[in-house]
Amino acid sequence: MPITDEIHRFSAVSARLTGFDGADLAATGLTEVYRAFAADRLGAERYGRLLRELREPYEALDDRTDDELRDAARAVTYLWYTGSWPGRPPVLVSPRAQAEGLVWKAAGVKAPATGPEGYGSWARAGTGAGPDGGGGR
Repeated sequence: MPITDEIHRFSAVSARLTGFDGADLAATGLTEVYRAFAADRLGAERYGRLLRELREPYEALDDRTDDELRDAARAVTYLWYTGSWPGRPPVLVSPRAQAEGLVWKAAGVKAPATGPEGYGSWARAGTGAGPDGGGGR
């Protein structure tokens, strides 16, 4: 997929909001998916405003930032970290989005059930978990 100016701006704003650089965000393979999802959820006006007003990397979201823009920024940050759009309940973009969530990268671990061992690996003997695996004691 060609990188458009809009994807570049969304990536730059996302890097600013998340603290991860553009290469880390691109490595998730979800930049275009998240861009489209955020644009749809925020609506054209709020999405465009987010890209315009948060493009400067060192501007702070401070008391001069209105609640609408602050909420949009929080939602995009939440999307990158969890793979979900905030709400009651949050809307999971996809299982891949959950696995690629920045929360796991920030913690230095893989998302549960996404490693080569798969779901339930923590319960098998010899995996370092529980009394049979020797972990934690």
